Amino acid sequence: MKRIDVAPRPNWQDEMLRIGFDYHSVDGNYWQEDACYVFSEAQIDEIERVTEELHKMYFAATRHVVQTGDYARLGVNDVAAALIESSFKSQEPTLYGRFDLCYDGTNTPKMYEYNADTPTSLFEGSVAQWYWLQAQSGELGDADQFNSIHERLMVEFKALKGDSPLYFTAVASNEEDYITTRYLQDVAVQAGLDTRFIDIHDIGHRTSDGKFVDLHDAPIRQLFKLYPWEWLVEEDFGKHILSSGTQFIEPAYKLLFSNKALLAVLWELFPNHPNLLPAYLDESRLSGDLVKKPFFSREGANVSLHTSAGIETTDGIYGKEGHVYQQAHALPTFVNAKGQTMHTLIGSWIVGHSAAGIGVREDYTAITKDTSLFVPHVFR
Repeated sequence: MKRIDVAPRPNWQDEMLRIGFDYHSVDGNYWQEDACYVFSEAQIDEIERVTEELHKMYFAATRHVVQTGDYARLGVNDVAAALIESSFKSQEPTLYGRFDLCYDGTNTPKMYEYNADTPTSLFEGSVAQWYWLQAQSGELGDADQFNSIHERLMVEFKALKGDSPLYFTAVASNEEDYITTRYLQDVAVQAGLDTRFIDIHDIGHRTSDGKFVDLHDAPIRQLFKLYPWEWLVEEDFGKHILSSGTQFIEPAYKLLFSNKALLAVLWELFPNHPNLLPAYLDESRLSGDLVKKPFFSREGANVSLHTSAGIETTDGIYGKEGHVYQQAHALPTFVNAKGQTMHTLIGSWIVGHSAAGIGVREDYTAITKDTSLFVPHVFR
């Protein structure tokens, strides 16, 4: 695994806009095209194997929580627990998720967390870096890319095809969420599904029969939502979800997958697993450097890194449910063309139950936050 310089396309901004990647320069320089990460085929194989094993471990941990009813210490209330149990026992289908991995190409990958409910950077991982590779094929020779995200999504959407439309919802005013949701809707259309988009604020609840409905009072029987489960269950219509008859994608058990408290359950069930970091709900169980994470948080908010040099913290609104404490494990570093040290994170995608591709994120700081940069990759 190495970072190499690559000449950016002279008109790359226009090309990204052409494919619908409107937020390519959010915060000034999100998408990076002057470099790429190069992996060997063996390194990609290891990431793929680890990703699928971790995904199975999350199912095992969730099964354990459902069987034992161990919800309270994980900050899960009764409404959420009922939804988790119903969806897990019914084995409702999961569409996708993204593992955040620490990997330097030499040492075994370590998992930081699983973004299993509302993972973003999907469009850039699936579409943007693939178009970049096609344009760079002359400079990069016969390089390939670990990226079957689009094809795998089509397979999963075909399996979801039913007799009623599949609705897609998000907060339409959030550009990244909107583009990601519209991209997924487009994949579903390519897979042959009848689809609709509705802003999440426009979904209604019909009291006569308990159904969720669209603006034309048509019942919503299948709904993909890019909106966190922990927010849904706290809102007024959360109490109606279980009786609504709507199939949600992602299913409600993904609320538990995306709950960082499950990191402690994983360590209890799989102690000393080579791809896990020690994690506890009790800070005193850890010694040395550690990371304090809220059970539920978005885009790196309210995370604090505790080291002998001090505490580095990100801002945010999360943490009321509680915190999990994970052993600190430094991100690998690479030097960019400006001589700056970049901290590098692997986002490994799972679609259905199969590893489907990766995206590489960089940050200038030790805690990779929402302001991190996206750098494409190849393997040879």
